[in-house]
Amino acid sequence: MNLLTDEIRAKSEVYNGDEICQAKSKELLLEINLPNGLLPLKDIEECGYHRESGFVWLKQKASYTHKFEKVDRLVTYGTEVTATVEVGKIKKLTGVKVKELLVWLPLHEIQLDDPPTGKITFRAITGLFRTFPASAFEIEEEVKDVKEENKDQVKEAEAPAATAAAVEVKEV
Repeated sequence: MNLLTDEIRAKSEVYNGDEICQAKSKELLLEINLPNGLLPLKDIEECGYHRESGFVWLKQKASYTHKFEKVDRLVTYGTEVTATVEVGKIKKLTGVKVKELLVWLPLHEIQLDDPPTGKITFRAITGLFRTFPASAFEIEEEVKDVKEENKDQVKEAEAPAATAAAVEVKEV
């Protein structure tokens, strides 16, 4: 059953292309206060968000399996991922499976603890659930990029001072 109807699509924000969809998916996760690394999809063709109902969809060219290193879990994202979102919660999730022991279980819900404890809970349709630190699903590369930019700025700031010091030495 296709959850994306023409009526929902007509009233939604729809984006095409991997670059914009990557940005919009991270932006949405931050908007609903969830870790920005929860949806590490590849080659996204289309994404959309129906704000009125909270319905979200992401379509990618092929299924993608990602390993969340900090929690040692494999997660497979199908070619179409759909969900209904609200602050601190993703529910009615489709297209996402997690590997537990030797079995792939469909995830149904992702929720931050309320009151906030820094933990995030993943629930499967079967009723099984796991709780992990929410920080394990944050993307750190953006922080590294900022640090590298700061290093470059510091080097640039130091360079004129070093040149000035060298000039002073030559003049003395």
